[in-house]
Amino acid sequence: MAETWLIMGLGNPGPRYERTRHNVGQMVVDEIAARRDASWRQHKAGARVAEAWLRPGAAKLVLAKSNGFMNTSGGPAAALASFYRVAPERVIVVHDELDIPFDQLKLKSGGGHGGHNGIRDIQKALGTPDFARVRVGIGRPPGRQDPADWVLAEFGSAERQNLPILVSDAADAAELIADEGLTAAQQRVHAPRA
Repeated sequence: MAETWLIMGLGNPGPRYERTRHNVGQMVVDEIAARRDASWRQHKAGARVAEAWLRPGAAKLVLAKSNGFMNTSGGPAAALASFYRVAPERVIVVHDELDIPFDQLKLKSGGGHGGHNGIRDIQKALGTPDFARVRVGIGRPPGRQDPADWVLAEFGSAERQNLPILVSDAADAAELIADEGLTAAQQRVHAPRA
């Protein structure tokens, strides 16, 4: 039987937040679901899920978006991992990252949470930091703008032009981790662009 991967896109619930920088993780899992014509449904874990396969005979993907706010992402992540019998090493969390410039991606497993409340809560709930992360760069705010205001604001007009490409690249990266493993995905994603 093909292995199952849980791909969780982080964000906040409701229309007020859906186009904000903090919700780029949810935009990415929406893209993966759309590629496979997978429909979202409510799950008892306090999340919406869509189930799909990478391709026939390959890994099963459980795509997830928490119904709660970013800082309570851990409960749904742990409940879904338990329900689908997915070990932490087959969990992929897609999230916004202030410390990476906009339009760049970094992949990693383990390490600290870097002040990201969603990652902090998932580490606590899973009992380990050892899960894969697709870190989607949103860059730091200009001047003295509060980072909390920056992440909860919508992308600027110049960013919105490149956002579909960034979301698509992040979706590719998450799929690549599930298909070939983190190391192979890192080699591909972190390679200098031609």
